[in-house]
Amino acid sequence: MIEGEFSHVRIRGELGRVSFPRSGHVYLDLKDDKSVISAVIWKGVMSRLTVRPEEGLEVVATGRITTFGGQSKYQLVIEDMKPAGMGALMAMLEKRKAMLQAEGLFDPARKRPLPYLPEIIGVVTSPSGAVIRDILHRLRDRFPRKVLIWPVAVQGEKCAAEVARAIQGFNAMTPGGALPRPDVLIVARGGGSIEDLWGFNEEIVARAAAASDIPLISAVGHETDTTLIDYVSDQRAPTPTAAAEMAVPVRHELLAWVEGQGARLSQSISQTLNMRGQRLRDMARALPRVETLLDSPRQKLDYIGDRLPAGLTRLVQLKRVGLSEKSGSLRPATLRARLTSEGRRLTDLGTRLDPALRRNFQSRQDRLGQVSVRLRVDPIARDVAQKRKDLNDLARRLSGVGGQQIKALTDQLSALDRLRETLGYMETLKRGYAVVRSEGSVITTADAAKSAPVLEIEFHDGRMTAGGSATPKKTASPKLPPEQGSLF
Repeated sequence: MIEGEFSHVRIRGELGRVSFPRSGHVYLDLKDDKSVISAVIWKGVMSRLTVRPEEGLEVVATGRITTFGGQSKYQLVIEDMKPAGMGALMAMLEKRKAMLQAEGLFDPARKRPLPYLPEIIGVVTSPSGAVIRDILHRLRDRFPRKVLIWPVAVQGEKCAAEVARAIQGFNAMTPGGALPRPDVLIVARGGGSIEDLWGFNEEIVARAAAASDIPLISAVGHETDTTLIDYVSDQRAPTPTAAAEMAVPVRHELLAWVEGQGARLSQSISQTLNMRGQRLRDMARALPRVETLLDSPRQKLDYIGDRLPAGLTRLVQLKRVGLSEKSGSLRPATLRARLTSEGRRLTDLGTRLDPALRRNFQSRQDRLGQVSVRLRVDPIARDVAQKRKDLNDLARRLSGVGGQQIKALTDQLSALDRLRETLGYMETLKRGYAVVRSEGSVITTADAAKSAPVLEIEFHDGRMTAGGSATPKKTASPKLPPEQGSLF
């Protein structure tokens, strides 16, 4: 019915998924912004077409509508196809790319280097696909590291939002916390059509990758697939497996390099020790022997020791001659003249000392008089009187406050005593109640009263025995709590 109602149609749209199987036929999708229709180009028609189908290419396709029972769908069998300009999605992608590039998000200067050996690697991908298995397998082969996986949808409407939230979530983690923040991120997805990869062309994903504080590797699609996240990421990997290779070095190569560096270090230390030892031996040959170092000082000491007795004798003779010369000038007359001169000088100093002492005493006495004028008793007496008055005021205030407190406590004690008397059972007896006892025990029931031989009844003014004729007497009965007596 479908093939009979529709003969040939012409459709303008954008090529989506394009598949080239070994049979030579071409299977593709023709779509606009709202709808999509599957199409097929048979091998014979494909050889006559002037344009090769590519994803994102806007074309005008002519063909006939048919059905495919294997998938319960209708499709377009294309017989002719001509280009109609750039596809709408590609135009949108180019516009978005130009805007982000103008903002500087593609600037190579803002890209950060990847850590050489990260402790933790965060992976944003689908947990059920082959991508995560390839990444984990490659990491185990090269250098096993801790991996945190943030599961997201890698295609469809939820893809962009979940990928952006995953990047922001990894950056929000606390370094060294219970769930530590990764040192590098890998955003990965396998190959697919441009529609399948379109979530990674969304602006929200590109901006989240550009704002990431953690170095990010984009591994979306195959080597020929390019998305916006590839331009803003710090490093682009052609495949997810290549991303794992970029994230960590090869452990065996690193161990070999470390061993090589250790060998070089050992060789360098050995060469340095040999060179320093040879230099020390060369310098030792240039130094004199120990026994020869003391020969010259020993000879010099012997020479000086031989000259010392003669030098001491000559020094004593010179000192003796000098003493003789000095003693010749020391005569009694000279000493007497010196004593006379010193005595006159001491007398002159004595005559000058007495007036100086008197002047110093008079000056100190004048200063004392000036100070004593200012030292009067009146200010001190006024201060003492004022302090005494303040003390009396404080004493009166303290006495008043103490009296008030004593009065308040007395009133409170009286009120408590009145309350005690009011609550006592004697006050209850004054209102017409009585306490019944028998042989010292309190009677609380009628049966107990009937079986008791003697009943003693206590009123507020005395006690009496039931059936007896004794005159009641007032006695101070013990004050029992109400629960120990029967009142009626």
